Amino acid sequence: MARRVLVTGAGGPAGINFARSLRLAPEPFHLVGVDANPYHLQRAETDERYLVPRADEADYLPVLQSIVAESGAETVYAAPDLEVHAISKARDDLRTLGMRVFFPPHETVEICQNKYLSYQRWQASGPKVPATALLNRPDDLALAFETLGPRIWIRHTMGGSGRGSFSAGKLGQAREWIDFQDGWGAFIASEHLEAVSVTWQSIWYEGALVVAQGRKRLYWEFGNRAPSGVTGQTGAGVTVSDPAVDRIAQEAIRSIDPRPHGIFSVDMTYDREDVPNPTEINIARFFTTHLFFARTGLNMPRIFVRLALGEALEFTPPVVNPLPPGLVWIRGIDMEPKLMDTAAFEAATAALQRRRRRVRHSASRPAR
Repeated sequence: MARRVLVTGAGGPAGINFARSLRLAPEPFHLVGVDANPYHLQRAETDERYLVPRADEADYLPVLQSIVAESGAETVYAAPDLEVHAISKARDDLRTLGMRVFFPPHETVEICQNKYLSYQRWQASGPKVPATALLNRPDDLALAFETLGPRIWIRHTMGGSGRGSFSAGKLGQAREWIDFQDGWGAFIASEHLEAVSVTWQSIWYEGALVVAQGRKRLYWEFGNRAPSGVTGQTGAGVTVSDPAVDRIAQEAIRSIDPRPHGIFSVDMTYDREDVPNPTEINIARFFTTHLFFARTGLNMPRIFVRLALGEALEFTPPVVNPLPPGLVWIRGIDMEPKLMDTAAFEAATAALQRRRRRVRHSASRPAR
């Protein structure tokens, strides 16, 4: 009998990749998809599809509860942060309907969804992080340039996809950006890190690590169309296995929650000393690109659902970086993702170098 799973944000990239991952599993799943966008809903690859209010609307929870009751959904995967927060807060109400909610404590969700609260935890007892200041007023911004500059990184404390992010090198420019975003009291400024970033996706159960995999981001999709160069949409990522990344990610997680439970996806950016600094934890949800791992044999959505439903796993935890380094996942709008090996890029680069040498040699020959 197929287990029944509720998927929120089912028509977005994260919801679609979650559904596609479960379709790769050896056992069947019946997927109940909901989405607050009537157009995105039509893209959902689920067995049932329902339009719901936004998670910040008063009737979101009653509507969701009615769908859970009618569909018999046994557990839930929430993709958008807004719905992660709403479902986390209402977990006891959903449990009365027989639904299992595999989330960390709500306090953990609130800290991880606020970048400044996360920073405060890390600064007090966690890994190395870039110095950060909350921007309540223009004087805070001026002080940030004095102490963190000459170039600083500005972003919103809440939200994903690089919300409000801006690389600022001038005080006036930064102030205009925050004014435009109406961001005083909701933006932070941090030391500027390097462009290279790495992520660490993990599942925990009652304080014990179950499985984790590292991935380095090669570039942001449509990065040249965003003021900061950051869009939150990975264009290409490559599997990595780095003990330093593993250690720092776990330290970042345990600094916020000493008994992790559920999904913790850590974003890290390298500093000038080549040390990955945690910048945020995507809590209770996978990175959008998690189908990458499922296609290569590490089906984290299946592991998540089995743990949520109290079912046994086929392996003994913890399993860290089971995928071979060098696997590349390339994404883009209106295209099927491509799974490749770095050898393909090295071969293409070598071929270009040979062609350039031939062209230059030909151009240097005197005309007859």
